[in-house]
Amino acid sequence: MDRDTAEPRVEAIPGERAKRWVDYHHGFAAPSTYVYEFVWDTSAEAAGPFCTDVDGNVLLDFTSHVAAAPLGYDNPRLREKLAALDLVDPLKIAGQDFYVSPGGSDPRTDAAFPGPAQLMDRLVDLTSHYEMDRVFLSNSGAEAVENAIKICYARGGHRAFTFDGAFHGRTLGALSLNRSKTVHRRGFPEIPGVVTVPYPASREAYETRWKTDGPGGNVVADKLHPEQGVIDPDEVAFLVLEPIQGEGGYRVADAEFARDLEALRERYDLRVIVDEIQSGLGRTGELWAVDHLDLTPDVIASGKGLRVGATISRSDVFPEETGRLSSTWGAGDIVASLQGALTIDVVREENLLENVRERGKQLRNRLERSESETDAIVDVRGRGLMLALEFDATDRRDAVVRAAFERGLLTLGCGHETLRLLPPLDVTEREIDLGVELLFAAIEDTSVAVE
Repeated sequence: MDRDTAEPRVEAIPGERAKRWVDYHHGFAAPSTYVYEFVWDTSAEAAGPFCTDVDGNVLLDFTSHVAAAPLGYDNPRLREKLAALDLVDPLKIAGQDFYVSPGGSDPRTDAAFPGPAQLMDRLVDLTSHYEMDRVFLSNSGAEAVENAIKICYARGGHRAFTFDGAFHGRTLGALSLNRSKTVHRRGFPEIPGVVTVPYPASREAYETRWKTDGPGGNVVADKLHPEQGVIDPDEVAFLVLEPIQGEGGYRVADAEFARDLEALRERYDLRVIVDEIQSGLGRTGELWAVDHLDLTPDVIASGKGLRVGATISRSDVFPEETGRLSSTWGAGDIVASLQGALTIDVVREENLLENVRERGKQLRNRLERSESETDAIVDVRGRGLMLALEFDATDRRDAVVRAAFERGLLTLGCGHETLRLLPPLDVTEREIDLGVELLFAAIEDTSVAVE
C-alpha cells in the first residue's frame, strides 16, 4: 500500500466475511465494548492510518486502537526491527523473577534489540525532569494504576482524592477511582475512603465549582484545612487525575486548577498520581500531558502506546521491600518491551512531537471552522492529536460514528455526547484533510437524517 496515495474505499461494511468473523468471535468471547463490526485483516496491506478489513474495504483509522497503536499500522521502523529479530521461545518470561538480555556486553550500548531493562532506562530518561528514577513494568495501564495506588498507600494514609469524570481502569482498585459512568463499577466492591471532587475543565468550571469562599479557597484545600477541614492531610495517601480526561469526554484540566494542586502538594506533602495511559508518549504534543501544566507528579502511570504498563516514580516513593510489588508477567513480554522502546525511539528520532503539534493545530482549526457551520457541535477540545467533538445529543454522536464508519473513517465515542479523534502521531497533512472531509460528510448526512 502506498501511503502517499491511499484513500478509504468501502463497498459494503460490515461485509459477509466480517459478519462471519464477528459471529465466530462472539461464540466464545464474554460481553465487552466492541464498537462496530470492523475486522482488521492482519495479512492485508496497511500503512500509517490506513488498514484493510477482511472484505477488502480500506479504512482510515483515526482511533489508533484507542491510542494503543501510536504509530499506526506497519510502521517501517518497527517492522524492520521485528523482521530482523530471531524470535525465541518463550517470548514471555517471569520478568520479575528472571532477567533477560538481548545480547551484548554493555546493556546501554551493545544490546542488539532493546528489552525490558532498556525500556525502563528510556522511561527514566523521559521523566528525569520530575526526578523519577524507578519503573515497575506490568501488562496493562490498569495494572500500572493499581501499582501506583499500592506504592502510595504503602507510604502511609488510607484516604484518596479522585475527580468527577475520571476513568483509571477496570481492575477493582482502579474502578474505585472511576467516576465517568456507573456501568464501570456498579455492584463491585470499592476501596473505602475515596473522596470525589469536581474536575475543572474550563475557566468557568474552575471559578464556579473549584474555587470557594471556604478556609482553603478551593474544594480540596477546604477539606484539608488544619482547623476547619474534615480530612486530616496525614490520612491522604494520594490524589489521582488525568491531565486530559479520556473516557470522561476529553476534558482538559484548567491551568489554574493545576497550580492549585501543586500548591497543595507542597503544603501537605500530597502525593499526586498522574494517569497518562491515553494521553502520554507524545499524544498531546509533549511527551506527557502533564508537561503542559504547572504540576509535579509523584507517580506517572503509562500504558497503551507504550505496549506495556509502566508505573514510574522515585526511589523514595517505591517500597524498599522486594515482596511488595511483583508479577509473573511484569517486565516479561520481550516483544512488547521491544515495541515500547522502539516507539519511544521513533517519537524522538523522527521529531514526532513537532508533527503532533502541527497536525494537531491543523486538525483543530479544521474542526473549529466546520463547527461554526452546524448547530450539532457544542464544543471542540483537547490537545495535540487528542481531540474531540461534543455533540448536542448522544444519539447524534452515535449516528455520526456509524456514518463515518460506513464512509471508511474509524472514530470512537467517549463521555456521553463526545466523539474522539486519535490519528497516528506521524499523520500527514493529506491524511488530516481526508479524515475531516469524511467526518463532516458523515455529520451532514446525520443532520439531514435527524432533521
